[in-house]
Amino acid sequence: MKIKIVTISMMAAIILMAPACKKYLDVNDTPNNPLVVPPATQLPNTEVAIAWTNSNELNRAADVIVQHNAGLGNNPAAYDIYNVRGPMDNQWDFEIYNGAVSACVNLIKQTQETSPVYAGIAKIELAYAISVATDLWGDVPYSQAGQGLTFPQPRFDKQEDIYQGNAALGITSLFDLVKSGIADLAKPSALVPGTDDLVYKGDLAKWARAGNTLLLKFAMQISNVNPTLSKQVISDVITGNNYINSTAQDFEVPFGTNVGNQNAIYAYNNINRPNDQMLSTRFLTLMNNLADPRLGKFYTSPAGTFTSYDNGATIPAPAAATRSKYNTYITGASGEAPIRLVTNYQRAFILAEAALVLATPGDAQALYTEGITQSMLKTGITQAAVTTYLTANPTVAILTGSTEAKRQQIITQKYISFVGNGIEAYNDYRRTGYPVLALALNAQGDDPNSIPKRFPYTGNEIQRNPNVPTPQPLTNVKVWWGK
Repeated sequence: MKIKIVTISMMAAIILMAPACKKYLDVNDTPNNPLVVPPATQLPNTEVAIAWTNSNELNRAADVIVQHNAGLGNNPAAYDIYNVRGPMDNQWDFEIYNGAVSACVNLIKQTQETSPVYAGIAKIELAYAISVATDLWGDVPYSQAGQGLTFPQPRFDKQEDIYQGNAALGITSLFDLVKSGIADLAKPSALVPGTDDLVYKGDLAKWARAGNTLLLKFAMQISNVNPTLSKQVISDVITGNNYINSTAQDFEVPFGTNVGNQNAIYAYNNINRPNDQMLSTRFLTLMNNLADPRLGKFYTSPAGTFTSYDNGATIPAPAAATRSKYNTYITGASGEAPIRLVTNYQRAFILAEAALVLATPGDAQALYTEGITQSMLKTGITQAAVTTYLTANPTVAILTGSTEAKRQQIITQKYISFVGNGIEAYNDYRRTGYPVLALALNAQGDDPNSIPKRFPYTGNEIQRNPNVPTPQPLTNVKVWWGK
């Protein structure tokens, strides 16, 4: 079974790498073997690549670490007790760097001069892909990444330079990369996307909104270490009033029901490894304590009962037929659920926290309520049911106490909304310390007394790239923006 998963990942990577490989390997230029792959062919590859990066193995590890799920077998069981060394080579090599990053860089190079709209979309996607890498690992290749044989052993840029830029080293900040992409969307372009754009079908106004909302995400990510820049970026985006503000504008990648077109979460949990993970007892307890109606949208309840397993437990797991696992909101009935990268409810929670701790424009309470409401609506709960829930649960609905207590409420609700997107929940946990998570039972890893603060560098990269930082940080060492 594991071989099948790796094969799918590698096949996807080979497809995505095709444009880069042809540049260096083709000897003869013939009509039947073109050197240049059309942008309309490349764009959907970049979109699927970033979705796969978000939702495959990296997501599994993060969703177990933040205790949405509990691991029962294979890699999820290892991640559950913080043994995160070893399994991430395919994700670093094929999904991020030779997948999403390489595909985006190729598309930018090919289209920047003649069809900059495509380059603009690719820059927004590239910024997202690099943010995933640096948020999980810290210092990573960025400015020299995706350059093929020009930089076969790319430099590891410091996380603070990736986010803030470093002109002396030629490092463009992620903020400036996104802003450049947004600017490209408005330029005259010989070719423009249409149905080849899986996300927005060529709606460039929505891409601009997605880019600006990504700026909000990045700004909040570094708010611990550079609150001045965070506040300025968020205030500027709010002033521009051109960000995701409806569910119809969500930055999400669609998938299908046919084998090979299903989203990665469905493929793993329903086909390839159906017995590896299930609902965490700790998340079930939280949801029951809050009487949260999203529980049944996120997880199944065989025979009308939610059945869970504690993180790190060693007792026999419940019978497979009784286990609560991801429901169709996360997977789709047959794999067709979209992978949600940046959403309207996420934007509302970001602005709520920013208003609270950075004093940016907006009312924290109203934005917090909007975040909960939009998350619930997104799962299929009716507006009437949302209103009833908030009215009946004032301790959930109303921000109370100190600024830090209110922040905990915001991040806890955001964490709940992120079921299925463990990476974002993991980022928020390491940035804020919320929600409060107890150590897994029988914890191991680099530090059994610490929930991992980062992922360890992969074995393949350590062996082949002398630029890997030394000494390599253990998983109990926070990343630059971490708490």
